[in-house]
Order: sequence, then structure tokens, then C-alpha cells
Amino acid sequence: MNVLRVVNAVAIGLALAAVTQADDQAPVAKKASRETVTSGGWSFQLPLGLEAASAFIPENNPMTDEKIALGKLLYFDPRWSKDKSISCASCHNPYHGFTDPAPTSKGVGFKLGGRNSPTVINRLFSDKQFWDGRAADLEEQAHGPLINPVEMAMHSHDDVVTEVKKVKGYAPLFEKAFGSKEINMTRIAQAIAAYERTVVSGNSSFDRYMAGDKDAMSASAVRGMGLFNGKANCKTCHAAFNFTDESYHNLGVGADKPKPDQGRYEQTKVEADKGAFKTPTLRNVAETAPYMHDGSEATLKQVIELYNRGGVKNAYLSKEIKPLNLTAQEVDDLVQFMQALSGEVNNAEPPKELPR
Repeated sequence: MNVLRVVNAVAIGLALAAVTQADDQAPVAKKASRETVTSGGWSFQLPLGLEAASAFIPENNPMTDEKIALGKLLYFDPRWSKDKSISCASCHNPYHGFTDPAPTSKGVGFKLGGRNSPTVINRLFSDKQFWDGRAADLEEQAHGPLINPVEMAMHSHDDVVTEVKKVKGYAPLFEKAFGSKEINMTRIAQAIAAYERTVVSGNSSFDRYMAGDKDAMSASAVRGMGLFNGKANCKTCHAAFNFTDESYHNLGVGADKPKPDQGRYEQTKVEADKGAFKTPTLRNVAETAPYMHDGSEATLKQVIELYNRGGVKNAYLSKEIKPLNLTAQEVDDLVQFMQALSGEVNNAEPPKELPR
């Protein structure tokens, strides 16, 4: 299957190498230009700092304005949950960095999920979804929460389709998006995925600094950038322009619990994947607290202190996780740098009204 994506292992490893390698080195400025993603006849100019070549858009779900608009309505509509109270936006809230401010989200009947809600931001640049990568793409991901008994709790996807069909205002929108009024689960998921791919963030203080505006970041944030790429070794996993290697690592989070979450292992059954979870993007990370797959770290400072201790020891701890010996000032500088990664989020405002 052809997709608008370039997976370049060399670029992943070296994209931030031009940035500071130590505190006293200045980063190399990038060209101050915005790149454009295209899909069929649709095009979209990305915010500064994002790379169009890394966009993932399946060939069988090309982007259109009509599909995106439909997907946005479906994303914010709570009528596809058992008690009509939970929408996609309930757990991936645009006012909280498209995450949930609670460690784990409450679904229908106030049932708690087992993991922290990952952000939707910049999922355009990722194929596999969820903390354990169990969904092949955003289309497959959109199917899961609808029938999860602790999330939206619908009995089946057929029931979801039935509920959407009951809202007469949706039929003409499906016709505009897909060429006919037919409503099915494949189209519902494709529309939601199309909308989610437009939720991107860039043009942060970091991006403007890298483009040549040396006043865009504070002195503390600049020092933090040096630590990020040097002593703290963050760039090993939080790599390239989206600050993630899209891979899975064991930090030891939850390893000291009686029944640790096995993470990626549940999908691969590979022993080395036990306790490994996907590296999240750091774009807008200051808005997505709490952190880690279980929401156990309340602040960015606590996250850095976890890394500073060398994670939580266990048999499957990533070889990259070691004590960092950061000072209190260095921890604060790293926090300042990560705050500088917050940028403008596209298409985040909820719709003014839903179809009737």
C-alpha cells in the first residue's frame, strides 16, 4: 500500500543532531518555511517545524474537506456511546492537549480505563496507535473505544451505525464526503481518522528559534535543549521533528506493582517487549499532564526526575535508561525546553452545533 510517508531510519537518528549537542553549542538554523501535505486533490500547509514527507495517509482514505468536516462532527458527538454521554473528545479533550487531565479516563457509568489517554496531536505522522501499538492506523483505532465496555460501551459496531443513521442530518454529510448517503462503520472510522490527521501542532517557540529567531526561547530553555540532546540523552527516543521514534520502550513505570501492565508484549508476545510502551510525541507536552501510560507522573518535573533516577529497575528495562545525575537547575532547564515545544494546534475548536 502506498502512503504519504517516508520512514528514514537515518533521518530519525540524525534529525536533531544539527541541534545542540552540548550546552555551549548553538543549534543550526532551519529554513523558516512551512511544508505542504497533499492527498489527492486536497492540500494542507503544515505549521512551521513539521515535515510533510513523514505524513501517514492511507491510500484507501484520501483526505477531503468534506470528510474532515464530517469526521470532526462525529468526533465531538456523544450520541455514539451507550448513555449518550461520552464522545471521542471526552477522553481526548482539545482543552487539555487532546488528552484527559485524569490519570485514566472515565467512560460510560464512570468506569475507569486502564491507561492514560494519549494525545491526538500530530497523529498524522504515525501509523500504529495506542500505547501498545495494537491498532494499525487511526482508522482501526477509531473502532476500539466505541465498543469498549469501559469507554463508550456500545454493544456492537452495527449499533453504532444504527445510531448515526437515526440522526437525519448526517446522511447528506456522508454523501458529500463519500459520494453516497450510505453510512457504515468503515466510513465512520475513515471520517474520524481524517479529522484527527488535521489536529497538528507546530510553530512553537522551539520551531521559531530553530528558524532563526534567537529571542523565541529563554536562556533556560536553550540550556534545556542542550541537555535534551546531550547529558540527558532524551533525543535517543524523542527523536526528529515530532520528538518520538514511534517505538516502544520499558522505563520501569508500574513494574513495581503486583500485576504490571505488560504493554507491547500483549501484542507481540516477544519477551523483550514486556513493560514497553510507545514513545509519545513531546509536541504540546506541557498541556497533556498527567504523564506515562498509567498517568502516574503528575508534572513534567516528576517525569524528568524519574529519568534522572534511571527509571524503575526491572528485568526488561531499556538499555538507554540510566541515572542521569542532573542537578536541580538542569531539571528546571529541561522543563523550560519542553514547555517551549507547545505550539499552535490546528482544527481544535469544537463545532458550534451537531447535526439533527
